[in-house]
This record gives sequence, C-alpha cells and structure tokens, in this order.
Amino acid sequence: MIDKQAALRFRRLGILAIFSIYLVILVGGLVRASGAGMGCPDWPTCFGQWVPPTAESQLPPNYHEIYAERGYKNTQFNLIKTWTEYANRLVGVSIGIFIIFTVWASRIYLKADKGVFYLSLSVLFLVCFQGWLGSAVVASNLKPFMITLHMLLALFIVALLIYAIARSQHNFIAQLETKRIPTMVNGVLVVAMIMTLLQVMMGTQVREAVDLIANEHKYIERQYWRDSFPLIFYVHRSFSALVLFINLWLSWKIYKNVVKEHLLTRSVYGLMGLIVTAILAGVSLDRLGMPAVAQPIHLLMANLIFGMQFFIYICLRYARK
Repeated sequence: MIDKQAALRFRRLGILAIFSIYLVILVGGLVRASGAGMGCPDWPTCFGQWVPPTAESQLPPNYHEIYAERGYKNTQFNLIKTWTEYANRLVGVSIGIFIIFTVWASRIYLKADKGVFYLSLSVLFLVCFQGWLGSAVVASNLKPFMITLHMLLALFIVALLIYAIARSQHNFIAQLETKRIPTMVNGVLVVAMIMTLLQVMMGTQVREAVDLIANEHKYIERQYWRDSFPLIFYVHRSFSALVLFINLWLSWKIYKNVVKEHLLTRSVYGLMGLIVTAILAGVSLDRLGMPAVAQPIHLLMANLIFGMQFFIYICLRYARK
C-alpha cells in the first residue's frame, strides 16, 4: 500500500515542477519579446560572472573584442536585457530543484509501480540535457532550429511529468465513466496534439522572423512590423482555425457524454479557455501592433493547450482500460 500523504506529496511536487516549466516558458517569452535573448552572451556565467554586472564599467575595457572573437559581434552591455536573461536562468534553476524533489518523492512507487519512479528519473535526465541545450542555443546565437528543439523538448518533459502523475493516480482515473464517449475521440485527440505541435513549430519560425523585423526597426515602431511578415505567419494564422475547430469538436463530444461535474468536463472547459486566450493574444499581435505583453502569453497558451490535450488523452486511455 502506498502511503496517502506520500502520494499526495509526490503529486504536489510534480505539479509544482510542471508549473515551474511553464513559468520558464513564460519568462523565456518575455526575454525574446524584449530582445534580451543575448543579454548574457555566455553560459552558465553572464559576462564571465556568476552574478551579472550592474554597470558597463565593471566589465573589461575590451569586452567587445573578447566576445567578437567568440562569435558574438556587436555585443553591448544593457542592464535591463542582461538581468532579464539572468532572471530567466534563475527561474530555470527552479525546475531542477523541483524535479530532484519529485524524483525523491517518487521512490515510494518502486514496489507498487516502478514506472512512476523511472518516468520521474527520466525527466531529471532530460532537464539536465535541456540545461545543456539552453547553453547550445546561446552558443548558436539563437538559431531558429535550436530554439524550436529547445521548445519541443520542454513540451516532452511536461508530457512525461503529466504521465507520471496520472499513472500514480491510475486507479482513480480508471473509475471515470467514459463509456458514452466515442472511441474515435482518442484518435482525433492524437491528431489535435500533432496539430498543436505543428502550430508551436510554425510559431517559433514566425517568432524568429519577428525578431529580425524587430531588430531592423530597433524594437520600436511596432505598428509597422506587420507589413514585413513572411508567408509562414499567414499559414500559422489560418491553421489556428483548424486547431479551434478540431478542439471544439472534441470538447463537445466529451461534454455531452459525461456528467457535468466530471473531471473531463472541467478539463475541456480549461482547454477551450486556453484556446480562446491564445487566439485573442494572436489577434492582438496581428491587429494591435505586436504588443510585447501578448507575445509571451500567446506562447504560453500554446504550451498549456498541448499539456491539457495530453492530460485528457491519458485520462481517456486509463478510463478505457
């Protein structure tokens, strides 16, 4: 028998770890929206220091040449950008702390269900790899492919954590009444998750194009950025209608076939709320001159949508069994 308090501790730590990942995604979006991605041109230190400088006078007089030799031309110290990127790294450290505690808490499942422990342990290794990949992103001078890979790995880590937590609660989830939900919903959910991933990938390409446009405009005159948007932006915008339609269909099929206080009912409410928020943030980016605050919100919603879709999928799988 698993101690209830120990099981609850594992779930809470796992959920905290998930929220910390989403927080890093949000802060990372703020970093990109503010153009602070290269606020720290090296990793894991920042301008060669564990605690970044607060004034340019604290750097070597020839620091421009030093970083130019390392492949970072036109490196210029900016207090706000440097500390914004440094804050992003500090938040990232919280992931590792919560994951370590989560793995420690998951040891109670070594006898009852080793899969929960090994899933948690796998997440720890992936988070370490993600940290290395973050340094590679900086070293690549923010290449689009590296940024996309970094984002997809974050989604995979969240999915593993959701699966580990759901697996630890499989007896409860298996009792959910889902017989009236059409079996094809599972397959359509997989398609919906793939579509969300495609949207995220296209979004990162749009984000890269916006970064180039922003640099050309020196991060001002946002109302004119839209005139230079590439074709991928319009594909991304149109594809959102398909994402909305398929998720509406899924939500309706689940909603009308379960009781209203059902876990899945609350989940589809959350899913549709996230999608509507993501679309509104996207519309504001398109029509309101690319407000900086909307960019990280749009990115965060896309990641939350995938996480919610995956949670619903896992619940249906366990309930079917």
